[in-house]
Amino acid sequence: MSKKSIDFKDSKYYNNRELSWIAFNDRVLEEARDKTNPLLERVRFLAITQSNLDEFFNVRVASLRKMVAVNYDTPDAAGMTPLQQLTAIAKAAHAMVDKQYTTWSRSLEPRLAELGIKLKAMDELSPHQQQFCRDYFEQELYPVLTPMGVDPTRPFPFLANNSLNLAIRLQRPEDEGDDNEKARSFATVQIPDMFPRVLRLPDGENDFILLENIIKAHLGSLFVGATIRETALFRVTRDMDLDVAEEDASDLMKEIQSQLKKRQRGKVMRLEIDAEMSKYLKKKLIKGLDIEKEADVYAIKGPIDLNVLSKLVKQVQGHSELQYPPFTPYLDQSLMQGNLFAQIREHDLFLQHPYDSFTPVVEFIHQAALDPQVLAVKMTLYRVSSKSPIISYLKLAAQNGKQVTVLVELKARFDEENNVHWAQELERAGCHVIYGLVGLKTHCKLALVVRRDEDGIRRYMHMATGNYNDVTARVYTDMGLFTADTEMGTDASNIFNMLSGFSEPAYFNKLVIAPLGIRDFLKERIEEEIAEAQAGRKALIAMKMNSLSDSDMIEALYRASAAGVKIHLIVRGICNLRVGIPGVSENITVHSIVGRFLEHSRIYYFYAGGEEHLYLSSADLMKRNLSRRVELLFPILQDDIHARICEIFQTMWDDNVKTRLLQPDNSWDRVDLRGVNKLDAQATFLAAAQAQTAAQLAHREDNQEDPQANRRFTPLTAPQDEEAGE
Repeated sequence: MSKKSIDFKDSKYYNNRELSWIAFNDRVLEEARDKTNPLLERVRFLAITQSNLDEFFNVRVASLRKMVAVNYDTPDAAGMTPLQQLTAIAKAAHAMVDKQYTTWSRSLEPRLAELGIKLKAMDELSPHQQQFCRDYFEQELYPVLTPMGVDPTRPFPFLANNSLNLAIRLQRPEDEGDDNEKARSFATVQIPDMFPRVLRLPDGENDFILLENIIKAHLGSLFVGATIRETALFRVTRDMDLDVAEEDASDLMKEIQSQLKKRQRGKVMRLEIDAEMSKYLKKKLIKGLDIEKEADVYAIKGPIDLNVLSKLVKQVQGHSELQYPPFTPYLDQSLMQGNLFAQIREHDLFLQHPYDSFTPVVEFIHQAALDPQVLAVKMTLYRVSSKSPIISYLKLAAQNGKQVTVLVELKARFDEENNVHWAQELERAGCHVIYGLVGLKTHCKLALVVRRDEDGIRRYMHMATGNYNDVTARVYTDMGLFTADTEMGTDASNIFNMLSGFSEPAYFNKLVIAPLGIRDFLKERIEEEIAEAQAGRKALIAMKMNSLSDSDMIEALYRASAAGVKIHLIVRGICNLRVGIPGVSENITVHSIVGRFLEHSRIYYFYAGGEEHLYLSSADLMKRNLSRRVELLFPILQDDIHARICEIFQTMWDDNVKTRLLQPDNSWDRVDLRGVNKLDAQATFLAAAQAQTAAQLAHREDNQEDPQANRRFTPLTAPQDEEAGE
C-alpha cells in the first residue's frame, strides 16, 4: 500500500475513548492485584478504581446518555455511535466490577484477615462488641436516622448521588396474611454520611465494622409494630456533569452555584445493589429510580462502594510495613534562605514534583507578598487545596498594596464549589478576580510577579504542568519552571491581558497557548520531523501526557510514523492511537506507567536535526485541551535543565517494573523481565531525592559534599517477586 493512498482517518486505526479509559482503570486495578506492592497500598489502589469508575459514570456515561436522548448518532473516530459505546461500556464495566470484587474477596480480604485486620459481620462480634454497636446505634444513630416509607400517599424519596441506602421489605399489621409472601410494604433508610462508615470495635486492635451493618441489625427500632422481612444495601450514581450556559448567564458565579444545586438531582446513571437482594426489592428500586435498562444495575458481592477501603486503610494501627515507606521531598535550602527573585534572575530553576518539594512555589508567592519592590502578582488557579497557603499569600499581597489579579476557573469539574468559595475570599481581600473566557476553561498553570529591580521593571514567572495545589503536589508527578526570561515575561503579560480584557496579541515570542496555537505549533514540529526522515536523517518524537485522544494529532503522528519517524509515547490514561498497524504506526511505541504516584507531567520533545527542541505543557493531546481550553506550552532553553528533563524522560522510558506496553490488539502487557535488570522509575527518582537530601545535610554539617553531586538518576533495583502472580 502506498503511503499516499492511506486514509489515516480510517476508523479502524482508532480506539474508542471510553473503552480506552476503562483499560486504564484496569491497569490501576492490576496494581491492587500486584503482590509486590505493600498490602494496604493494594487496598488503596482498589479504592481508587471505585472512585475513578464513579466519576466515569457521573460524567462520561452521562454525556453519552444525553447524546442518545437527543438522537445524536454520529460515530466517534473509532466508528462507534453513542448507543454502541454505551452497550460496550456496560459490558466492560460489569466485567471490571466482577474483577474488583474478586480481587477483594479472594486476595485482599483474606490476607488482611491473616494479619488481624478484619471487617466483621454482626454474627462475628463478641458480646462486648455487640453491646458497643447497640450503644452506638441508640446514642448516636437513632436520633439521626429517618425511615422513608413508600405507598400511595408517600412518593419514592429522592436519593442523592453516591449516597448509601437500605431498601427494606417489611410486613405491617394491615398486610393480609402472616406469611413472608404477604410482606409487601417498602421503605428506605439512608446511611448518614456525617458518621464514619468504618468503626473501630473494642477488644481488637484492628477489628472494624461497617456503619450499615450496625443500622441493619437494629432497624426494628425504626419500624415499631412492623416485622422486617428483608434489608439490602444499594447506591445510586447520578449525572453530575455541569451544564452552564455561559452566554446566557449575567453572573457566572451565580449560574455555577445554581447548577451545583441542580446537579445533585441528575438522572440515575448506575444502580449498585447487594447481590443477595430479592427480585421484589430490585423491581421497586428500578421503578422508583426510573432505571432504563437492566444493564444499569450492578449486583455487588461485597461492600458496596469500595471507596470505603481507603477509610479502612487510614484506621489500621501498626503494620507500617504494609504501606509505602514515608517520603519527604527534597527541598533545596538555598531557595528558602535567600531572595528567590535574585536566584531566578541569575538562572532558571526547575522542580520535579513530588520528588522536589512544592514549598518553593508557595514561597515564590509568599516573597512576592512581602517584597516592597514587587508591584503586581498575577496567577491562574484551576484546582487548589481546601486550606491553600497560596490563597493566603495572594490575599496578603493585596493587603500589602500589590496589584493582585487571579483567574479562578469556576468550571473546574468537581472543584466548582471550592473555587467559588476561594473567588469570594480573594475578592473580599481586595484581589481582582476574573473567571476566564466564555466557552473556554482556563487550564494553564502560570504565575507572574512584576518587580521593580535596580535596573528597571522585570517579570518573574512560574510555569507548570500541574495545578497550584500543595496537597496533590505530594502524589502527582509534575514539573515546574521559574524563569525571568524577558520574552517569556512579555508573553505572560499578554496572556493575562487576554484573559482579563479584550487584548488579542498579534504574536507570542516563546510561549504557545491553546486554543490559538498549540495544535498548529505541535503539528509544525511533527512536519519538521517528517521532512528530516524523508531526507534520510534521524527523526525522533518523544512525548509524555495523561491522555491522547485528539484524532487530528493522532493522524499527524500516523503520518510521521509512516514517513519513518521514530515515536516514543508515554501515555498514562486514554490512548485512542493504535500501534503496530502496517504502514501506519509501525514506528510508534506506547508505554503507560501506573505506580505509587499519579503520572501527570506533559513533555513534548523533537529531535529537530540535533537541536533537540523540548517543551513542557499543561495540555494533553485531547480535543478539549487543544480546542476548548486556555493551555500553556513553554520551551526549556537552559542547557542543564534541558539535559535533566531528557534524562528524566529516558529513565521513565526505561522503566520495566511499572510500565505496560500497548499491543496491536489494544491490550496492555507488562515488560518481560527475564534476563534484564529491573528499573522502577518512580523508585529511582525517590532514591535520588533522598540521596540529595542526605548530601545536603552532610554538606551543612561538614561543608565537604556538594548536594548536586547526587542528582544523577541511578536505576534502583526493584525487589524480586516472592510469590507467583494471581
